[in-house]
This record gives sequence, C-alpha cells and structure tokens, in this order.
Amino acid sequence: MAASLSRPCFISLHLPYRQGWAQHLANTFRFRPVAVRETPCVRQLALRRESAIFLVNERLAPASTSTHDFLYDVDPQPTLGTASNVCFEVDDVPGLCKWLQSQGCSLLVPPTELSDEGGSVTYGVVSSVVGNISHTLLDRSCYQGPFLPGFQPIQGAPSATGDGIKITHFDHITYVCPRGGARVALDWYQRCFGFHRFLLNPQERPAEGYVLGGQGVGMLLLALQSARGTPAHGCKLVFAESLSQNGTNQVDTFLEQHGGAGIQHVGLCTTDIISTTRALQQQGARFFTPPTAYYKQGGKAEEIQGAGQDPHMLAELGILLDTTVPGDKGQPGTDATESPSREYLMQIFTHPIFSEETFFLELIDRRGAPGFGEGNIRALWKAVQVYMDQQQ
Repeated sequence: MAASLSRPCFISLHLPYRQGWAQHLANTFRFRPVAVRETPCVRQLALRRESAIFLVNERLAPASTSTHDFLYDVDPQPTLGTASNVCFEVDDVPGLCKWLQSQGCSLLVPPTELSDEGGSVTYGVVSSVVGNISHTLLDRSCYQGPFLPGFQPIQGAPSATGDGIKITHFDHITYVCPRGGARVALDWYQRCFGFHRFLLNPQERPAEGYVLGGQGVGMLLLALQSARGTPAHGCKLVFAESLSQNGTNQVDTFLEQHGGAGIQHVGLCTTDIISTTRALQQQGARFFTPPTAYYKQGGKAEEIQGAGQDPHMLAELGILLDTTVPGDKGQPGTDATESPSREYLMQIFTHPIFSEETFFLELIDRRGAPGFGEGNIRALWKAVQVYMDQQQ
C-alpha cells in the first residue's frame, strides 16, 4: 500500500529565533501571504504563488517550543534556516500512516482531524529517512477554506498579477545525502511513497546512477518521479551525494554547514523564465552566473536559436538551455528511435537564500522536456561550486 503522491501541497521552512524569511519571500519573490497562525512562541505564515506554497515557521521567543506549537509540521529545532518538511496530499491518512509504521517508518504526529467553517482535514507526519526531513500527509478533500484549519486568512494582500513573475508550481526537490545515503533514500521513497525511478540522462545506467565528474565536483545524482502525474507535471525528487576525493564540493559544504542531510534546493516551475528572471532581478533577487564557456561551446548558439530563443539574451541573464535528444524521456528502457525533438528546458539558480551556503531556489521552464539536460546539470552545479569557492 505504498502512497500514491503527486505534487507537494506545501514546503515548510523553519528559522531560528530572530531570523525571518517571510518578508523576503513576499517582497523579492512576490509570494503572496494568504494565511497566518500565531502563538506566543511561533508564527506560521503561508505564502502562495499559484499552486506553489511555502509555510514559513518563525520563532517569536528564545525559549524552546513544544510540538503543539506547530500545526501540520514538527519542530526540527533549527540552529539555521532549513527546509525540513514536504507536505503531500493523500486519500487515506490513517490507513497510510498505519502501513508506513508497519514498514518501520517513525510516526511523528498520529492521524489528527482539524476543522473550521471551511470544513475539515486529516493529517499525520512521518519522518523521512533523509536528515531532518519529515513529510506531512494531508487529506483536505473535505475542506474549502483558503489554506487550512487553524490559520486565519490574510485579507488585502497585494495581487500577484501583472508583475512579470510566472511561477506556477513546485517542479522538483533536491536532497543532499551523506556518502552511501542517496541509494538508501532512493529505495525508501520507492518502497514507502511509491515513487518511480527517473533517469536524469539518457546515458545513465539505472544500476549506477548519474555520475557528475570533473575536478572539484564528483557527485552522484539519482532521481525519482511521483507515481501520479505525467513526467512533465509530476513531482521529482533528486538525491545528490558527494564522490569528491580531493577537498570538498558543494555537497560536502552543505552537509557541514547544515549539520547533516537535508533539502538543498527547490525547483520552481515557470512558464516564462525570461520575464520571471528579469522581474526577480528588479526585485533584488541574485542568481548564479554560469561559466562563460557554456554559451561559447560548439553548437550551443545554434541549439538555442533552434529552440527559438536568443543566445545573447540567455547569456545576459545567465539562463541555461538544453534540448532533449531522441529517447531522452527520463524513463528506463525508452525507445530511442523516434524523430528528433525540439523539446527543451531552461534553468537558472538563485544565490543561497539564508546566511549559510545551504538552501536556494531554481527556476525551470519546461517546453515539453521532462528531464534535466546534461549540459545544464554540469553548468549549474559548476556555477554553484565556483560561488562556493569564492566564499571561502
């Protein structure tokens, strides 16, 4: 009875006392505050952009909090900003929680029903096998309110229309795992949550995963796709593990600064990455600069033009583009005899959101391509590595 999950309902962020991020998320990334819940110790604020919702948990007092201070989540007791909970909507919370317990999963919050004038919801929280991550399992099929029971709607929040930012939903979530942990996580999410294997690259061997080599890089990447939803529209999980033998790379840096495994970045799907990147830059968002060699490599300008995009504009903004190749559908055993495709995707990373070199955001614009282009993967991760090296 593995869970059948689709896109996340919300992603929960926790911040230590006297640290906040909600204002930055609202002002810079233009997420709209929709609901709030406050106790003497914590404030939980839900911010939405289309179907992408962040639940920001801020401490209002230095004293330790109790589990009851949080709804739809648990307290990871953060010493730094962390993305620690991913909520998924499910059909049968009690049945799924019971089955997950039978599989050895730790149940942090038993099935709980809450209601208000908008209806009722049932939720439970289970611990992931990765770091400080937990998962809220939520049935809100009988609820019609703006967010969830226990939260007060926020009236008069500024409209998000007409600001040029075209963010629609969460596309993928990338976890950083300790050495040997990526395959453990892969197996756990397949067995417990019903995710399916997703190949990041057509040359990837399922038994080995996608190995990203090169000086100072050395990473293993493994990916999964939610059972519900098409490859282009379901939720993907990516697990990154360091293979570096010489010094540390960004994965090692994350593990050190975060204090263990966790969520490194969240991919936000956009329908217009050029307009969105420009608008966010005007609001003060900062993005990683890809290596200049990326745009100068043989055939890249022609590839970008063939996709109907302007190479100079993408280079100016720092946006990467990869077209898919025949058979590059991210599924094991895909037939590679179909005709060449003009399906492509574009991506860009923000600088780290918190003061530590841990959590950041990605914009991804899918034009029919469900996977992640090899050139993009290498360029994006190298850009992050260069930035990390400069901060040393």
